[in-house]
Amino acid sequence: MDTKTVFSLLYFAFLAANRSVVSGAPSFSIDYKNNCFEKDGKPFQYVSGSIHYSRIPHYYWKDRLLKMYMAGLNAVQIYVPWNFHEEKRGVYNFTGDRDLENFLDLANQTGLLVILRPGPYICAEWEMGGLPAWLLQKPNIVLRSADTDYLEAVSSWMAVLLPKMRRWLYTNGGNIITVQVENEYGSYYTCDYNYMRHLRTLFQFFLGDKTVLFTTDGNTDREMTCGTLEGMYATIDFGTDVNISQAFSRQRRFEPRGPLVNSEFYTGWLDHWGDQHAQVDTQKVSRMLGEMLSMGASVNMYMFEGGTNFGYWNGADHDNRFRSVVTSYDYNAPLSEAGDPTEKLLAIRDTISKFRDIPVGPMPPASPKMAYGFVTLTMVGNLSSLLDTLSPQGPVRSLYPLSFEEMKQYYGFMLYRTKLPRDLPEDTPLISPLNGVHDRAYVSVCGVFQGLLERDTTLVMNVTGKQGDQVDVLVENMGRVNFGSKINDFKGLLSNLILGKDVLTDWQIYRLDIDGAIASGWPQSGQRRSPPNPVRGPSDGPVFYQGTLPPNGLAWDTFLRLNEWTKGQVWINGVNLGRYWPKRGPQQTLYVPGPLLSPTQPNNITVLELERAPSHTRVLFMDRPQLNSTAGKTSQPQTTDRQTDMTSQLQATDTDMTSQLQTRQT
Repeated sequence: MDTKTVFSLLYFAFLAANRSVVSGAPSFSIDYKNNCFEKDGKPFQYVSGSIHYSRIPHYYWKDRLLKMYMAGLNAVQIYVPWNFHEEKRGVYNFTGDRDLENFLDLANQTGLLVILRPGPYICAEWEMGGLPAWLLQKPNIVLRSADTDYLEAVSSWMAVLLPKMRRWLYTNGGNIITVQVENEYGSYYTCDYNYMRHLRTLFQFFLGDKTVLFTTDGNTDREMTCGTLEGMYATIDFGTDVNISQAFSRQRRFEPRGPLVNSEFYTGWLDHWGDQHAQVDTQKVSRMLGEMLSMGASVNMYMFEGGTNFGYWNGADHDNRFRSVVTSYDYNAPLSEAGDPTEKLLAIRDTISKFRDIPVGPMPPASPKMAYGFVTLTMVGNLSSLLDTLSPQGPVRSLYPLSFEEMKQYYGFMLYRTKLPRDLPEDTPLISPLNGVHDRAYVSVCGVFQGLLERDTTLVMNVTGKQGDQVDVLVENMGRVNFGSKINDFKGLLSNLILGKDVLTDWQIYRLDIDGAIASGWPQSGQRRSPPNPVRGPSDGPVFYQGTLPPNGLAWDTFLRLNEWTKGQVWINGVNLGRYWPKRGPQQTLYVPGPLLSPTQPNNITVLELERAPSHTRVLFMDRPQLNSTAGKTSQPQTTDRQTDMTSQLQATDTDMTSQLQTRQT
């Protein structure tokens, strides 16, 4: 074979091996030689921000994405909450606020690449970390492991989701450049490599083996060891209280070559009820961002806009006690909960402009806000008197209490009803001896509110009454734990209630479809209303109130304040805005997106007050949020690492794990 023939064969072999570059087809990969990503044959560094489509009404997606683009970002990072799309097993929803492909398309139109995080677990301070509560119908299921039932459910879900995502891969002409497998898995106790292998195989099967898969884990050896696996690029996350060089040095111990990546650089932090509103210093954020970009690192800012935990979608933490996440997911992020640019955004944009060209033109302005003023609400009735409307199917009878999961009511509220077994002329303790109230129980006797029990904090209250008196226990699910070892978070009455020396039995258990009734027009429609004539004025215990906000020709964003109300849930025009709890704080207002309101028709307001309404029964629509008032309860120190509650435990195991680094699982 002559030299010319050999050269020709080598040339055509080179063309075949590099056909995507030669043909101009899009490509995205990791360049291990030059320690960077490679996009279309050229070095690439992403500057990204997290945005959760599930926390932002779909009519505002384009606005938020444009603001992120104008801030200088070239990518966005998104979670896919499994339970948001498959609330009931085998029933999938990808419409409206759940139209993931519409979101991807809008990002593509805006010029933003996408870093996809499809779970199956996502954390995100989201209900049960994105896992559907119906998984708990198998009581002993081991979540996030190679448990057969869990893997079967995961595989079925991924067989629906991932084929939808394949056409959106950058290499297929879309905008998804990388795909995360699981989420901070090293922080979970199971450390099950067989589970991670199963996910890797699943993702490669549906997305192709050329797709850049990656993992994200916290800044400890234990987390990086248990959360990483060959075939998936290992990235790290950390905030402003961490030494950048040391953190990236840890990543290098697991990925000696390739790009430096901080997949979650914390611009702010979450709030729990009773916390002070979290804040992270703007100058620290912008300075550390600049330092990482100057090192050539790719950085995703978590969050860039947080949004809102509408409805019942907030998560919770459980370290030494249960702590529910507030409705606002503002996160002290560069874009506010309402999508407005902040000083933090301007500082970040200025930093980014030193490393890459940013779009020319002004930042889109904040959306207009309206102070619509006061609305006085009237009482509809005590919840216990409205069961024909709220639970038309009637009760399930059981000798002992059943959980939400056993009743297949996964969110919201359930009512447990029984009778006093004997006369109680004096205060008699009602006890949850095994801490079995998950999460709050509002107790009434013959319609008279007696008090409440609360998980981890209030396990005893007093009751009086006569033998045969009706006892109603309304139980509220405050959101399932989304992080750590306690995500198998069952709800309802999980153990018996003891009244004096008696175990309460013979329960009638009501599934409450409050959201369905309100979405159908109740109580304003008056259909199946009970009692027929609403009573004016406040009453203790779980009570519904209703009113209307008159139209004024405008449908602008606004913020609802329930001053002197205690705790409950609010609906506007049938849409569940989320929980309010001004007495505990810090959040004092609920965000009301303008498009929820009608500029020409009366706007229906429904409030479920769980404890006590003020005598004035007024609510106030304001033109600005109040997120930082606190009732002087617990104050949490500022945190910039999502694994805070486990850090001390994990660091203690670092030394032991170091010896495993050379034998990393494959």
